[in-house]
Amino acid sequence: MNGPLLSFLALVVTLGVLITVHEFGHFWVARRCGVRVLRFAIGFGRPLWRRTARDGVEYVIGAVPLGGYVRMLDEREGEVPPEQLDQAFNRQTVGRRAAIVAAGPAFNFAFAILAYLILYLSGVSQVRPVLAEAAAGTPAAIAGIRDGDEVLAVGDVTVQGLDELLMRVAEQMEPGEALKLRVRDADGRVLERRLPLPEDLDTDGNLLARLGLQPWRPSLPAVIGSIKPDSPAAAAGLQDGDRIVSVDDQRVADWQDFATRVRAKPEADLRLQVERDGSPLSVRLRPVRIETAQGAVGQIGAFAAVPQSLADSLRVVVRYGPIDAAVAAVERTWEMSAFTLRMLGRMLTGRASLDNLSGPLTIAQMAGQSASIGLSAFLSFLALVSISLGVLNLLPVPVLDGGHLAWYAIETIKGSPVSEAVQSAGQRVGLAVLLVMMGLAFYNDLARLFGP
Repeated sequence: MNGPLLSFLALVVTLGVLITVHEFGHFWVARRCGVRVLRFAIGFGRPLWRRTARDGVEYVIGAVPLGGYVRMLDEREGEVPPEQLDQAFNRQTVGRRAAIVAAGPAFNFAFAILAYLILYLSGVSQVRPVLAEAAAGTPAAIAGIRDGDEVLAVGDVTVQGLDELLMRVAEQMEPGEALKLRVRDADGRVLERRLPLPEDLDTDGNLLARLGLQPWRPSLPAVIGSIKPDSPAAAAGLQDGDRIVSVDDQRVADWQDFATRVRAKPEADLRLQVERDGSPLSVRLRPVRIETAQGAVGQIGAFAAVPQSLADSLRVVVRYGPIDAAVAAVERTWEMSAFTLRMLGRMLTGRASLDNLSGPLTIAQMAGQSASIGLSAFLSFLALVSISLGVLNLLPVPVLDGGHLAWYAIETIKGSPVSEAVQSAGQRVGLAVLLVMMGLAFYNDLARLFGP
């Protein structure tokens, strides 16, 4: 299956699944609250499929899979028979209305937790928690962490991969106390290391780096092993097997040196000297800007040539039992939700570029790439998009679920509903905000697709 077709099908599956989950949340809770549901629709535009169930609910699939809605009985949208007034949405208590509205995002978070639970139960491929020499002055350096030390446990809890190491460190660290690690050094000895944690330890950003617990990176030659389609590297004409000789006339020592220079230059023009089949070649490219928890970095979509034996030796499949898997799934969903919210805050305050907004074209591309890797990668992608959908819908913007919840909060405080005029004005403002965001996201998609 070719790239564009796979991306399109993956986008349809992604939107279809996550929109259905979101709208089913509204639908399920509305029915449990005694509200009469008239229509459950996925997509907009001309109906591709329509069916009316015996209970009177009309189920519809529209031609444009970019949203959905649940239409409920409501006096504000039409006349309601007297015998059905108690089933109208607008006649419900504030608590019930809020529960129905909040159920959509809640089901998105629940889907993410379920997806991560499946991944953790079936096994997630991670990098082994092998550490590099700790930077001088860090708690890890003071504790004596050496190059090649592999973490076996944090406190009394076993650690299998780098992601798990971060989770366990965050759980057990207490500023001002010592963090106990059990490690196996390069000679095979099992040792205990105690990291002294200062009282004023900054836990924001990359916690492991602040502690000096950096992953070990093998020294690899600056040779390209693979290139991501539609990336700056692909657009510049780089190929598998190319050896990077220099960046901006500065000689490259190894792949790590090359990656460090690329990450330091987001959206900056780079001039590479490349050796291909023994012949020199000059290449110009511009790394795309990627926002991370540590700030903006550059990426070109090229990966090092790693010997298979080395890759296998650094990889481990992490599996949890049911209880630990459930805890890990909830924690992962919470972490990704908080990260999404922080990124939105940074964009609103100007600390992160609005170029990070992505629309359907970028989502389609990412969906296709994850689907091509395998089911686990695609399920992880679905979880991430579901979290983003849940967080975005909880923003206090009229027309979004969070906007409705804000109206209900005001109604609870003042003892009466917000006036129709105020809500109508808010809807217009909210719609305008959404249109601007959608337009900017689509513009960013086109810029990534056709830009340099």
